[in-house]
Parts: sequence; structure tokens; C-alpha cells
Amino acid sequence: MVDPRPPLRNEAVALAYTAGEAAPRVVAKGKGVVAREIIERANEAGVFVHESPELVSLLMQVDLDARIPPQLYVAVAELLAWLYRIEQGSDAGTAPAARDLPESLRPRPAAGTPENETAP
Repeated sequence: MVDPRPPLRNEAVALAYTAGEAAPRVVAKGKGVVAREIIERANEAGVFVHESPELVSLLMQVDLDARIPPQLYVAVAELLAWLYRIEQGSDAGTAPAARDLPESLRPRPAAGTPENETAP
């Protein structure tokens, strides 16, 4: 029998933000089966699910019910602004990607990979 559910995602983080709060909070996070459950509940509630492994990796380091750190404000604000444009029905363009993260927060390529090599 084939499992109709989407494949397991390694990690998932749910954020909540209310206007007037200092910053979004991490309200759920998990790996494997827990990640799948977070995503399924978001889908059932009509909450948009955005895939950004780099951002999720950083958010997994934030404690539950803690506000996101200032270093992630820009990346998360850009994502929230993009989602707002989608909800308003305007042309949202493409979703923010890892390249939109501040340089200090971008994942570093492993040594010996083409992204880490320089031209002679």
C-alpha cells in the first residue's frame, strides 16, 4: 500500500507573529514525523508553508516560544512581506531564498565543492 502523505521532511519550524509584537515567535519545531505533523496541520489550517532549509536550520536553534533573534529579522520580515503580498492578491514575485539571507547567516559550502572553489 502506498502512503498518500507527502514524504517526510527532515525539519520544520512554525512561526507566529501578531502586529505590535517585538518579533515573531517559534511556536512549533521538530524533525521527521514531528516535522510532517507541523506541515500537515499548517496545510489543514490554510497556513502557507514555505520551504527554506537554510532558514529552517537557523530557526531550529531558537527555543520554543522564544522570539527570533535580531540576526534573522530581515530574512523573516522579507518572507512575511512576501506572504502578505500573496494574501492581498498582488504579484508577489518569487519567494525569498537563502541568497537573501545576510552573508553572515548563509550556509557555507563544503570544502572542495564548486561553489567554494575560485577561478585561477
